[in-house]
Amino acid sequence: MAVATSAVHDERAAGSAPPGAAAFNPHSPPAIEGFTPLPRAQEESFQDKFIRKTKENPFVPLGCLGTAGALMYGLRAFKQGKTRQSQMLMRTRIFAQGFTVVAIIVGVAAAALKPKQ
Repeated sequence: MAVATSAVHDERAAGSAPPGAAAFNPHSPPAIEGFTPLPRAQEESFQDKFIRKTKENPFVPLGCLGTAGALMYGLRAFKQGKTRQSQMLMRTRIFAQGFTVVAIIVGVAAAALKPKQ
């Protein structure tokens, strides 16, 4: 019994495909009846993607710049020994971070609610 089973297994392993089956080509996508793939999107550079994302939601880069600016000025004031100004700028940084997070959430919600083309 084991001899008959291995003989059938050897025939399939030798490369004889079942009748009506297409040969497998690992270098091309499979052909699926009734399915037409969308054309691939053009590769965009970092600069193009940054400009597109900034136009979609301009408040995120503004919040990031505000956060970085408040952090830099706050650290500079801390180094100079201006503790009151440093504390105020650290609070400003926290506000700017919160603004950035809210801008990201609003941008994601707006993109989710936008009708697909």
